Amino acid sequence: MAEKIFIGVAWPYANGSLHTGQIVGAYLPADIFARYHRIVGNEVLMVSGSDQHGTPITVRADDEGVKPEHVVERFHREFVDCWRRLGISFDLFTTTGTANHAATTHEMFRLLREGDYIYRSQMYLPYCTADGRFLPDRYIEGTCPTCGRGGARGDQCDGCGRTLNAVDLVEMRCRICGMAPEIRQSEHYFLRLSAFNDRLREWVNGQEHWRKSVFNWTRGILKEGLQDRAITRDIDWGVSVPEEGFEGKRIYVWFEAVIGYLSAAKEWSAKKGDPEGWREFWQGGHVRSFYFIGKDNIPFHTLIWPAMLMGCNDSASAEDRLNVPYDVPANQYQTVRGSKASTSRNLAVWLPDYLSRYDADPLRYYLSANMPEAADADFTWHGFLHNNNDELVANWGNLAHRILTFTQRYFQGRVPDPGILTPEDQAFIRSGETALSETGNCIAGRRFRAGIEAAMQAARNANRYIEEQAPWRLMREDPARCATVVYAGIAVVDALKVAFYPYLPFSSQILHGYLGHNGRIEEVGWRSHLPSPGCSLPEPAPLFRKLETSLVEEEEARLGY
Repeated sequence: MAEKIFIGVAWPYANGSLHTGQIVGAYLPADIFARYHRIVGNEVLMVSGSDQHGTPITVRADDEGVKPEHVVERFHREFVDCWRRLGISFDLFTTTGTANHAATTHEMFRLLREGDYIYRSQMYLPYCTADGRFLPDRYIEGTCPTCGRGGARGDQCDGCGRTLNAVDLVEMRCRICGMAPEIRQSEHYFLRLSAFNDRLREWVNGQEHWRKSVFNWTRGILKEGLQDRAITRDIDWGVSVPEEGFEGKRIYVWFEAVIGYLSAAKEWSAKKGDPEGWREFWQGGHVRSFYFIGKDNIPFHTLIWPAMLMGCNDSASAEDRLNVPYDVPANQYQTVRGSKASTSRNLAVWLPDYLSRYDADPLRYYLSANMPEAADADFTWHGFLHNNNDELVANWGNLAHRILTFTQRYFQGRVPDPGILTPEDQAFIRSGETALSETGNCIAGRRFRAGIEAAMQAARNANRYIEEQAPWRLMREDPARCATVVYAGIAVVDALKVAFYPYLPFSSQILHGYLGHNGRIEEVGWRSHLPSPGCSLPEPAPLFRKLETSLVEEEEARLGY
């Protein structure tokens, strides 16, 4: 029976271009997972969108002297173009600026307020006398009180990953003018996170299928205990607060952005003409929800978002209760030259820049083969060159191309009749099916790096088999045996084409056509579908292009410091 799979992917701030660290952290693994589940016949809803209410957007707008809307529009358009060119197959990529999102946020606010999980209280906030305003989180910088790292923001430290309150920063200063702000009182709404400590602890302890890093980090935070946290702020950019007297304040982005997963599902179903269709991906035991994020977002998805859902469920009717996350397969960081990506230092591989010069699948392969699932991984152009030339081109691309061009040359472009398959031939054909099964099991278990390695290892073994059998020699000495070997090679290539598909969708679809198939790979399913003997195959072209070694020096020169 087909499963229903909900996939929520991190919402990028619409304040700058995407880089490969973000792609490998959340978007690529989510897409691999979604493509696999679609091709095996499961129903998938994968959503995300541009986070347009974060203070990084207003910071950039201030720097450029434009309205935040202009910044959002520019980068949202760029994001959508990048997803298309990289092959990230969202069912909906929207923004947090829709009326639907605001309404969904207000509804969750109301439910949590009814359950007494939201309350009003005074809090002390930094106030810049020079600028004449309270300072939002990203307008405050200082030293983290937990790990002592400088450059911590008013909401989170990138060094230790702890969520922070701005007033707790040591030596805090205004990002705009550099002055030390005053501390003044302001009235806000708070989420009573402290009420969920015991319930979350019990729930988290049962998530044994989570990655160890996610599980341990989450338990560590719970050991310290969650503290109540303000969900409104003094700013005029964002979702309004549905309460009188709060017209000049907005819902805090950390609270409303995660609600985007639900609002996006509602928007998707409304656009399909089925306003209640979103419920099939949010309610009941027949659906599992997966949230793909980077490690800096773990607490928001393993603790805060589940707490919000639990609190809403307490006030909702039985039929309106929402599922909490099934898994949060967060990746670690991708570094560049051993450091976290930095916009200010231009230390990142920017996606639009990459796509202006190279194809999508080589990047998808490199990132998949070096995915930071258990530890940080460093992006190097030397590694990219090696993966492209020595693995994609020399191994997988070579296997497919040599088999198909041999078929064109010696069998008039038709699938040969295999005759009698020896036990060795049968074992070789089964190796493709085995790789398909192993890769699928790895993807289903969120072990994407192991999955693509299983497929690539099968391609290496297949190349060895072809070398040993030497069909170019058999064509002279034993044409019937040659036909059998070529047929077996086509069978393995056809199976591996499917195994590689979630990782390399563009080249796999092209190869699907070279193997004599019509339509999309998804229509075939997670299995090989060997064309019949005698089937005419089109003239193939190489799937990948070998890159010059000079690119390493050229691309390294583009990086900052």
